[in-house]
Amino acid sequence: MSTFKNEKGNPVLMKMVNAIHENKDYLGEVDGLIGDGDHGMNMNKGFMLFGKQYGDKSFTFAEGLSNLGNILFSQIGGSMGPIYGTIFMDSADEGMELEEIKVKDLADMLAAGLAGLQEIVEAQVGDKTLVDTLSPAVDALKDAASAGLDFVEALENMKAAAKKGMESTKDMVAKFGRSSRLGERSRGVLDAGSVSCCIILIAMADGIAENLD
Repeated sequence: MSTFKNEKGNPVLMKMVNAIHENKDYLGEVDGLIGDGDHGMNMNKGFMLFGKQYGDKSFTFAEGLSNLGNILFSQIGGSMGPIYGTIFMDSADEGMELEEIKVKDLADMLAAGLAGLQEIVEAQVGDKTLVDTLSPAVDALKDAASAGLDFVEALENMKAAAKKGMESTKDMVAKFGRSSRLGERSRGVLDAGSVSCCIILIAMADGIAENLD
């Protein structure tokens, strides 16, 4: 059964950094449809700051998530800094002591991030937020762990669930954030946070898959 060594954090985190950087304009376009259009710029700022500070350093996956979370929490504007900062730092806390990360461990880490988020934002699945991406991704990993699936298959299931969750936000009415003021007019557009979360989770999954033992 494949495992992921926690020490291989750099290539995974840098894949996440590059994914946000490559999609910064798209995220801005999505956000601009029902938000203020700065999601891509803010996310890119935080991820690139992390890349500049840590790109040439060795760190565990958990340490990388913690450091990225700290930067996002403290140095990018809007609501998404604290939101992603909380997700990453709480995920990191769950996995900090692990030497090897198995499917169940990754599920537990991301579940801790989701729980931390829902302590500060009461968003549930169906509220047109990144919870609609993250929650089904966590569930897919939990199911994969219970079924004893190989890590590669588990990661593919996680990616598919994240993408399906992201796409589901298009038909929802926003309940949180600036776009919630639009009511029914927020329907028909993807939630920008759910899009960035999907991009991050896919990059994370691909990075882990490329570094399995």
